Amino acid sequence: MPIRVPDELPAVNILRNENIFVMTSTRANIQDIRPLKVLLLNLMPKKIETENHFIRLLSNSPLQVDIQLLRIDSRQCKNTPEEHLDNFYCDFESIKDQNFDGLIVTGAPLGLVEFEDVTYWAEIEKIINWAKNHVTSTLFVCWAVQAALNVLYNLPKYTRTTKLSGVYSHITLDSFALLTRGFDESFLAPHSRFADFPEAVIREHTDLDILACSEDAGAYLFASKDKRLVFVTGHPEYGVDTLAAEYWRDLAAGLEPALPVNYFLNNDSENKPVASWRSHGHLLFLNWLNYYVYQITPYDLTYMNPTLD
Repeated sequence: MPIRVPDELPAVNILRNENIFVMTSTRANIQDIRPLKVLLLNLMPKKIETENHFIRLLSNSPLQVDIQLLRIDSRQCKNTPEEHLDNFYCDFESIKDQNFDGLIVTGAPLGLVEFEDVTYWAEIEKIINWAKNHVTSTLFVCWAVQAALNVLYNLPKYTRTTKLSGVYSHITLDSFALLTRGFDESFLAPHSRFADFPEAVIREHTDLDILACSEDAGAYLFASKDKRLVFVTGHPEYGVDTLAAEYWRDLAAGLEPALPVNYFLNNDSENKPVASWRSHGHLLFLNWLNYYVYQITPYDLTYMNPTLD
């Protein structure tokens, strides 16, 4: 089944050109199917690009998925037209009394900012705690992982001395786990962060199961035993050019960034980047939708799962 999105969302035409089946709300309304309701809290500055990234991954499923876009910061966005935000995004107050099958909280360029200095930190805390009673399964990505570990497990912020940037090798720790079903024993995934996620800290201070890790990048994929919390410290949703755009942006700003590891062909920035993570990115989101959302969510969302407390 297709992804269900508003008729005029830019992702519709972009993804259709990639032969991805995207169904507009107009057509979906005539189908007698209860779609999965997935809320996407988009914290990234380039919101349209991020929408495309995540909708692309969520589309690779036989399930119909109804995407609701959520913004947290009401300030004017420099990288996204205000008209787009007004037309396609909701604020938390308008959905706080609803229940959702899934919630995705994206990364954000806040790796060097202390939690208390994040403009919308109070709102982040509120939404993470709200999800305990209103969402079947929540998937946190990159910086959102760090935020959620602080709110839910009281873990402090761990920061790397240098930015982790590139495509890194990971190992699957439990090939029979539902979230990594179909994964190779070794796979690649992109990272772009200052946040650090030491395996030892997660094992010692949480009850989460680490399902995949990297010698260079630390813990990559971990989840709660009840399937209601999933943490992905990298960016499996990234497009092939995303790391390149970040690199050239930082270079132009005089930041002297390191060349993203294992990304440009022959590690030469004059060459095109190589996308080597797509298959596992799609498989991860397919497994999450199937085993962590669809298989455990109630048909009637009025009867939401009990709180995590």
